Amino acid sequence: MLEAATHEFAHRGYHAASTAAIAERAGISQPYIYALFPNKKELFLAAQARMVGHLRSTFVNAALGLETPEERLHAMGLAYRPLVEANPDELLLQMQGHAAAGDPEIGSEIAASFSSLYDDVLRVSGASAGDVSRFFACGMLINVTTALGLPELVAPAVEWEAAVGLS
Repeated sequence: MLEAATHEFAHRGYHAASTAAIAERAGISQPYIYALFPNKKELFLAAQARMVGHLRSTFVNAALGLETPEERLHAMGLAYRPLVEANPDELLLQMQGHAAAGDPEIGSEIAASFSSLYDDVLRVSGASAGDVSRFFACGMLINVTTALGLPELVAPAVEWEAAVGLS
């Protein structure tokens, strides 16, 4: 069901996605969704949490066994692009979450989730806050260029990382 929810929310956004479409895609009844989640908001947040969990585990696993903050952050960066390219619905869901962050029903939870992911990358990498902020800035560029089918536009960021010693 979370796979179906991820797809529907990724392609339609929080407000336009329907639990009926999610149920149909998942091959279940709509009432079954409401047996598991009290409302669409909780289903959206569960899909978001699943996606952020995938990001978090990818970053943590990439950093395992590496000695320096630079090596760990670089390995996390190398693991990110293939992850979003292999999971386009999760990439779009991530972007839909950012777009819906202004909604008073879910904005604070989306912000807390992003902040927690940032803190985890800071802790696991051991890198400075500035380097982690640049890591996330490059990740946002990867998000946009991947979603728009313009991966060649990420090349200048990769060259910049190499020039400043982040790669």
